[in-house]
Amino acid sequence: MVDGTGVHAIVPDSSAIHVHDPALDGNRSLTACSTAHLGELQQHYHARPFVNAELWAGKIARALRRHPEGLSRERLVAETGLNLLQIDAAANWTNHHPRHHHHHRRTPHNDTPEAP
Repeated sequence: MVDGTGVHAIVPDSSAIHVHDPALDGNRSLTACSTAHLGELQQHYHARPFVNAELWAGKIARALRRHPEGLSRERLVAETGLNLLQIDAAANWTNHHPRHHHHHRRTPHNDTPEAP
C-alpha cells in the first residue's frame, strides 16, 4: 500500500526465501487493502502445500547467489545450515521443478512484489 494502510499477515510458504535472513525463510508477508482481500490471499497460500525440499532449494539458491564462483558441498552445508540429505533432496526437487526460481515474484492476487 502506497500510503501505509492495509492489513497484514504472515503465512507459511516454502517458496518464500528472505534475501538476507534465513530465520525468515518459509514465511510470506502479505499486505492487502482489506480483511476480505487478505482472507483471499491467505486461502491461496494455505491451499499451497509446504514442500521442505523447495524451501531447501531456495536456501541453496541464496547461498549460490552470494558465491557465484560456486561452493563445495561442505561449504554449502556451512552456508545454508542444511545437511547433505537435505541438499540432495533440494537438488532432486530442483531437477523436477526447473521453472521455479527464488527471487521477487508477484502473486495473481497481489500487485506488491514479494520478498524472496
